[in-house]
Amino acid sequence: VIIYGDLPKNKENVIYLSNHQCTVDWIIADMLAIRQNALGHVRYVLKDGLKWLPLYGWYFSQHGGVYVKRSAKFNEKEMREKLQAQMKAETPMYLVIFPEGTRYNPEIPKVIADSQSFAEKEGLAILKHVLTPRVKATHVAIDTMKDYLDAVYDVTVAYEGTVDHKGQRKLAPSMTEFLCKECPRVHIFIDRIELKDIPEEQIYMRRWLHERFEIKDKLLIEFYDAKDSKRRNKFPGKSVHSKLSLKKTLPSLLFLGGLTASMLLTESGRKLYVKTWIYGTLIGCLWVSVKP
Repeated sequence: VIIYGDLPKNKENVIYLSNHQCTVDWIIADMLAIRQNALGHVRYVLKDGLKWLPLYGWYFSQHGGVYVKRSAKFNEKEMREKLQAQMKAETPMYLVIFPEGTRYNPEIPKVIADSQSFAEKEGLAILKHVLTPRVKATHVAIDTMKDYLDAVYDVTVAYEGTVDHKGQRKLAPSMTEFLCKECPRVHIFIDRIELKDIPEEQIYMRRWLHERFEIKDKLLIEFYDAKDSKRRNKFPGKSVHSKLSLKKTLPSLLFLGGLTASMLLTESGRKLYVKTWIYGTLIGCLWVSVKP
């Protein structure tokens, strides 16, 4: 993990804005949060369909996650109420938002072309390595929690090994590929932004958010397309090869590994494991359909 920019050592209440390429992006937030002793504070704004994920859909909802629908179906009132409930409970907040609304996938050029066409129509800069961001969820989150937050983290993520022999960008690693070390390094650029530097009105925040994504795009152009090959596969500026100590990783590995192994090694444990997934999923789906 290579970190650039400003990651405070102390935990803060933040909104985390990032580009989105693959499912690994979800755990990049965990990678940063654990370095601030804030791992349990991570919560996500997720597309509505993910609430039907077995077990996880229920978990994200109960852990302060916010499910949202796209475009005209976006329910601002519902999102505000969920965030206000978290603030009322004084819940620590490391709220992750992917403003692009979907993943940047070079193997689906139509999504990229539609995004660029929309930007051109709206008089916005056309972006190459990210999609045109949507402002609704970001605006509702910042506006609702502006007196609760310490800062906004603008995070840009790039994975090594995602350019082919012709210099064309490839699909970012899947979770399986990433965990099997097919991605040698992940580069994370963090810009900590004070709330006073962010416009409050949605129309102005939209322009500000697009400008932040223009900055991301320039960083990624440097990472993927720099003419000097020595400047590729890294962001400009100083970086830190950030390692985690065993005391931050080994206890959870032993606990989860031991718990899972002990269940799977016995017949009764395997039955319990299967029933947990089946009944947990059914109860979870029922719960989120009644109380999203």
